[in-house]
Amino acid sequence: MARQERAIRTRRAILEGAARMFNELGYEASTIGMLIERVQLTRGGLYFHFTSKEQLARAVLDEAVTREGVVPQALKMQEWVDLALLLAYRVPREPVLSASIQLSVDPKARSLFGTRWPDWMAVSTQLLTEAKERGELHFHIEPAQVARLVVGAWTGVQLVTVTLPEGNLSEEVSALFALLLPSIVPPEVLAKLDTSPYRAEHLLAAARSADAPPVPVAPS
Repeated sequence: MARQERAIRTRRAILEGAARMFNELGYEASTIGMLIERVQLTRGGLYFHFTSKEQLARAVLDEAVTREGVVPQALKMQEWVDLALLLAYRVPREPVLSASIQLSVDPKARSLFGTRWPDWMAVSTQLLTEAKERGELHFHIEPAQVARLVVGAWTGVQLVTVTLPEGNLSEEVSALFALLLPSIVPPEVLAKLDTSPYRAEHLLAAARSADAPPVPVAPS
């Protein structure tokens, strides 16, 4: 069991090291040799987990679509908002998530691996469709169209914010929803939605606390 846990930690360290490398250098300029120096592993040790740069990039993209921290809410629109706010909070703090975006906008990587934007659109469309069925969207709103536009807008906001000296993605995405929501949800729904830039931090902390293993109690 201890060996398995070490292997899991090592794999994670490699993946995060690769993600940081992709973020800093881009896909084409990154090399396995650079990664070996960064994570301080032998080539054999790295190849035990990942056999190529391409496999590393695919593993990063495999983690792009995540609903961690999203919990059932009385309003489906709140879950939709929470999904975007949680991603905005996590991306600047989690190199694998930020690298998944970097790979998606990198022409070479995109030509090889595609993107996960269609997957995000599908997740968003599902939530918005459920929200519309519950009367939480204006009757004329098309869920798939909103999902497509918001995935594009969210990505654009992230790409701009990361270049700003004091850019705060959570605040920018919160502002995006402040502009968007009045045009797609009825006033009575809008009044109940929490789009605070601080909401995601509390949701994620609560989710991770609930998932944490119990602390052993020392015998008295």
